Amino acid sequence: MPRLAANLSMMFTEVPFLDRFALARVHGFDAVEFLFPYDHKPAEIKARLDANGLTQALFNLPPGDWDAGERGLAALPGREAEFRDGVARGLDYAAALDCRLLHCMAGIPPAGLPRATAAAVYAANLAYATEQAKSAGVRLTLEPINQRDMPGYFLSHQAEGAAIAAAFGTDRAGLQFDLYHCQVTEGDLTTRMARHMDVIAHMQIADVPGRHEPGTGEIGWAHVLRRIDELGYTGWVGCEYRPAAGTVAGLGWRAAFGV
Repeated sequence: MPRLAANLSMMFTEVPFLDRFALARVHGFDAVEFLFPYDHKPAEIKARLDANGLTQALFNLPPGDWDAGERGLAALPGREAEFRDGVARGLDYAAALDCRLLHCMAGIPPAGLPRATAAAVYAANLAYATEQAKSAGVRLTLEPINQRDMPGYFLSHQAEGAAIAAAFGTDRAGLQFDLYHCQVTEGDLTTRMARHMDVIAHMQIADVPGRHEPGTGEIGWAHVLRRIDELGYTGWVGCEYRPAAGTVAGLGWRAAFGV
């Protein structure tokens, strides 16, 4: 049975962020993930994790100016110092929250920038970040994101993400296999999952096309969830979906699919 982590950036948003941890526990989750913790002190978040017996599965490194549309810094030339500061900040939070996985967002390179230039910046930044993370006992994840939701994002295909992670070593980097993004971009979910399982560090789920809970769209979840088990994946599966009609009202999918 896949081990599910509630994504607190998308689920239980009916209450303030710090109150979502208790709701995740009440509704049967053993772990949580979220986009960013940086609006709260590490001790505040750790207290909620401990009070509810929750594991922090994953969160993202600082993305740059999110409100201005930035979605990561790793492939952006001229932002290397800010990226390194973000790595340090993310690792400080990871240590405080006992979190072993950090997602490093590639970002949206400036229009007109040659892809080769962005790729060189990305490689250099990842070399630095993976070294820092490994020294701290943390593994970085690389997530391909679809171009419909995030036009211009540098990394969109599972094979490319898997190859980059493998190049740095699976003790330092892993693929963040998001089934929603994969279905939108490429489809053939379980074949790609099997092909890249040796480098997958984290998984996330949401249905297509609405990014709502499983069972609301086109993905065959009974087959997909069964294959996750059959392929021997033992990491966390983040529920990174937007509830269609309220978080609690939408949780019936778990019983429907036996998770």
